[in-house]
Amino acid sequence: MASLFDLTGKVALVTGGNSGIGLGMAEGLAQHGATVVIWGTNAERNVKAAEQIRSHGGEVRAAQIDVSDETAVAAGIAAIIEEFGRIDQAIANAGISIPRKSLFDISAADLERIEAINIHGVLFTLREAARHMIARHEAGDSGGSLVGISSTSAIHGAARNEHYAATKGAVVTMIRAMAVELARYGITANSILPGWTRSGLTEGLQGWDKFNDNVISRVPTGGWMDGSDFAAIAVYLASRGSRHHTGDSIVIDGGYTIY
Repeated sequence: MASLFDLTGKVALVTGGNSGIGLGMAEGLAQHGATVVIWGTNAERNVKAAEQIRSHGGEVRAAQIDVSDETAVAAGIAAIIEEFGRIDQAIANAGISIPRKSLFDISAADLERIEAINIHGVLFTLREAARHMIARHEAGDSGGSLVGISSTSAIHGAARNEHYAATKGAVVTMIRAMAVELARYGITANSILPGWTRSGLTEGLQGWDKFNDNVISRVPTGGWMDGSDFAAIAVYLASRGSRHHTGDSIVIDGGYTIY
């Protein structure tokens, strides 16, 4: 019997896959046999990440795509299908944060920009992947995994980050709706809520002693997480072992939100 977690023959897309959580997920998928496509807006980082992922074997592609551009997302999905014939998993990980000193500093422009990436980009990416997965289902090849990367900001008070938290809460509710609507096609949809993880979004906090002493010290499992800590969940959700796991909001935060 083949391993439940053997992803040979599967094709996975990871947006924001050139660093942090996205890169960790992409590496895990490649290690288990998947063909991996990463999207990112930084061409140099895309090349470097693709080389890193390729070291695990298998096919890797990278494309410079802004997920807030609906037309670019549709074209990017079409390009994957044209080259590989399928998409089995789409992970909408690309996201931004716009740090502000307080609620009263958050502008309309901030809201428009953060929503464009963190909400619209997730919807565009998963919608276009689902469109292909439904077509496969109708051709007799059911299955597919949609994953939206949310944040623990969606479930606990994130002071000075109301705009960011709002978008991450939207990802959770969007995914639940997709899970119900798409289950009939054999498609699962789940969100992942990461806690404090080393990435470009948290770069300014990682070396701040006060933050580490007052916040990171409270993580029960100890310290910061890394992108590699999300490899296993990506593999699981891409595998046949998770075919009935849908509509979930999976918290991976070292126990921070329950402590």
